[in-house]
Amino acid sequence: MGNARQDVALLILRLSGIYLAWGHGVGKLQRLASGEFGPFIEGVGKMGFPMPTAFAWAAAIAETAGFLVAVGLLTRIAAGLGAATMAVAALLRHHAPAQFGSALGLTEVPAETLRGWGSPELALIYFLCLVALVLLGPGRYSLDALIRRRRGAK
Repeated sequence: MGNARQDVALLILRLSGIYLAWGHGVGKLQRLASGEFGPFIEGVGKMGFPMPTAFAWAAAIAETAGFLVAVGLLTRIAAGLGAATMAVAALLRHHAPAQFGSALGLTEVPAETLRGWGSPELALIYFLCLVALVLLGPGRYSLDALIRRRRGAK
């Protein structure tokens, strides 16, 4: 990746991290810290995770790491954590494969069950954006690149 268009495209892709962090992670962290997030912890437990409180905190922290993705700091690590969290959200919380099968008419899922699962689309979009960033890196317009340039200048 060397040209300016690719670096601008990576910057735009990284900006998806802002909403992941602000729209999902920060609120979860605040509610967990205040002890008001019993339903989320219960939901994590229902997905089969041992120590659901620890995994709930891990998910909230991984989502909040979207800020790191947005500014391009520790990008591949933060994007990897976010991608793993979004995979869990899409596959286990929102049952994306079953919903896809239902949409194609391959499986039958009651409408009430589908509503209860919620939509996996946003989690899938985040997942794909974050995986792309893990593979491609943050690009030239990032704090990671700035740090690399400064280290190379010394």
